Amino acid sequence: MNVYSAISANKLKTWLIMALFIIFITTLVYIFSKASGYGLSLAGFALVLAGLTSFFSYYYSDKMILGLSGAKQIKKTDNPTLFNTVENLCIASGLPIPKIYIINDNSPNAFATGRDPKNAVVCVTSGILEKLNKAELEGVISHELSHIKNYDIRLMGIVVILVGFIAILADFFMRSLWFGGRENDQRGGNAQNIFLLLGIVFAILSPIIATLIQLAVSRKREFLADASGVLLTRYPEGLASALEKISKDPVPLKTANNATAHLFITNPFKGKNAKHWLSNLFNTHPPIVERIKILRSM
Repeated sequence: MNVYSAISANKLKTWLIMALFIIFITTLVYIFSKASGYGLSLAGFALVLAGLTSFFSYYYSDKMILGLSGAKQIKKTDNPTLFNTVENLCIASGLPIPKIYIINDNSPNAFATGRDPKNAVVCVTSGILEKLNKAELEGVISHELSHIKNYDIRLMGIVVILVGFIAILADFFMRSLWFGGRENDQRGGNAQNIFLLLGIVFAILSPIIATLIQLAVSRKREFLADASGVLLTRYPEGLASALEKISKDPVPLKTANNATAHLFITNPFKGKNAKHWLSNLFNTHPPIVERIKILRSM
């Protein structure tokens, strides 16, 4: 597999998954509206709340993520090597230089966040600076800059919002049943009862399905960032070796949590490498072994 085919394949798979997400939401809105008796007012109310949440998330999610991670912004004089690495790769990729943050943690890891290339952040742990050589650090930074250039930071924000919208919609539907908002239509009673049953099933399962789609998108974007990063450095072994070192390091990230885990270059919760296909559905990242294998085949 070459770099260009890997990028094309992962872009296609990601947009197919996003299309599935939109179809799923549309189906969910239709079933809930039919079953509740409120019509589209239920979906409209949920959409307003989701819109307010998404507006706040769009402009302030990066600050929340950095706060949760305990990251601190640094200047060039604080770490010239890191700054020069980011600057050189930004010049090569045509990206504006992002803000640079460091998490004081011995566990090697990194992530990018923000809403677009002009408002982006690259964050690394102190552990990654201590444990990786120059070529490996360049591989990691090129991966994170690829997330920025490919607008993954915005895409994943949109996906998180869609997952939240589905959860709100399912919650409103279940509450509407408790508070008796459903109007009984005698002319189509059997049909509406079927929609009611479908609505309850979807309300229970939809948050799980939405989360699975979110994780699938996250995994595909990791493959894409790996391929795009290699296109930037022209040295697959740098990133492959970095991933190998990071995955073998036994120290978990102290500030890791479920809300931010998908942002990091590898899973920050060390020691959870289940290989069963069902377990892998709930992983935020594709298997490290698979990523390294693909990189070394380029």
